Amino acid sequence: MATTVQALRMALHVGETKLGVTDIFGQDVGPPLGGVFTATQGLRTTWNTPLDERGIVGAAIGLALAGQKPVAEIQFCDYVFNTIDLLKLAGNTLWSSHGDWNVPMVLMTPVGAGIHGSLYHSHSFDASATRIAGWKILMPSNPRDTYGLMLSAIQDPNPVMVLVPKALMRAKAAGPEEMIPGEPEDARALGRMIDAPIGDREGWEPEWPDTALEFVPIGVARTVRTGEHVTAVTYGRMVGVTRRAAELLADEGIDVEVLDLRTLHPYDWPAIRQSVAKTGRAVFINEDTEITNFGEHLIRRCVEELWGELRCAPLLEAGKHLPGVGLAETLENVSVPGLDSVLRALRRSAAQPDRAPSHARRGGLSFTWTGEGAHGAPDAVDRALRHR
Repeated sequence: MATTVQALRMALHVGETKLGVTDIFGQDVGPPLGGVFTATQGLRTTWNTPLDERGIVGAAIGLALAGQKPVAEIQFCDYVFNTIDLLKLAGNTLWSSHGDWNVPMVLMTPVGAGIHGSLYHSHSFDASATRIAGWKILMPSNPRDTYGLMLSAIQDPNPVMVLVPKALMRAKAAGPEEMIPGEPEDARALGRMIDAPIGDREGWEPEWPDTALEFVPIGVARTVRTGEHVTAVTYGRMVGVTRRAAELLADEGIDVEVLDLRTLHPYDWPAIRQSVAKTGRAVFINEDTEITNFGEHLIRRCVEELWGELRCAPLLEAGKHLPGVGLAETLENVSVPGLDSVLRALRRSAAQPDRAPSHARRGGLSFTWTGEGAHGAPDAVDRALRHR
C-alpha cells in the first residue's frame, strides 16, 4: 500500500519510461537525495538545480518550448510566489501565439500546513494558482489520485501544476479503492522495492512494480461520501478531515455529502451543481487564507446560478487571513481548518433555517419584504402593483 510520495515517484517513473518525460529537476531533486520528500529517488532523468525558483521555472519553459517534456519541482510552494510573472508567461503562450506554441511542462510543489513548518513552510498556493490563466491546477488527496493525476498532467500538452499537500506525503490509502492498480499490497515490500536505503546508496537500483497506465481525468470530481443534508466541497488535505467530520456527524443525524474536487481548474461544476441542488446547503472547505479564497469564487457561482435551490447561505471554512502559520501546534490549529472547525461549520450549515419565501413577482417586478404582512404584499406595494 503506497504512500502519496511513493505514488508520485511511481508516476514519474511511468512518465519517463512510457510518456516521454525528458527531464525531472529542481533543488535536491537528483542524486543523492532524490527530493526533500524523496519523491524523485531512483528516477533516471533527474538532475539538481541551484536554489533558484525563477531559474527552475524559466528552464522548464525553455525546455518545453524546445520540444522536451519537463517536470520541474519547487521544493516548497512558499517559495514559488516570486515566479508569478514567469508562470503567467507559461500560461499565456498558447493563447498569445494563436495556438502555435504549446508549453508541455509540469510544475509540482508541496503545499499547505499540517507539518508544523511555521512561517516559511506552511503556505497554501491554490487560490494564487487558480488566478493564473492558462494553467490546469490539480491537487490530489490520496495515493491513487496522486498517481493518476500526475500521469494526466504529464500527458497534457499544456502547463499543469500538481499541488501535493505536504501533510499527506507519508499518508497511505484509506482503503482498497485508493490503492494503485499493480502496486504490492504489502507496504514493506513496496518500500524494499523503490525506497533508497539509508546511508550508502552506491549501486542501488529500484525495482519498479508494474503499475497500470491509469489516468485520473482532469476536471472530474470524486464523491467521497454521499449524503442528503449538506454538501461539503473540498480538496487536498481537507478531504480526509471532512470525511472524518461527516462520519462523526452521521451519529448526530446530519448526513453530509463530501466532494473531492481533485482539479481546481478546470473544476467539475456539474458535480457541485448536482450535489448542492440535492442538499440545498453547501460548505466550501480549504486551508488557504479566507480573503480572495478559491472557495469564495465557488460560493459566488452557487449564489448566482443555484439561488433557487439553496435553502440557506453557503459557507466558507478556510484559513485565517494571517501573514503566516505559527510553529506551535496550538497556533497552527487555529490558523487553518481542522476537525473541530470543520465540524462546527457543517453543524452551522445544517442548523440554519430554510430561507422563507420572500419574493412576490407581478408584472415582471420583484419585491422583498420582511415582518408584518409576510404572507401577502403590504398595502402600499399591493396598490402600486394594481395601478401599473
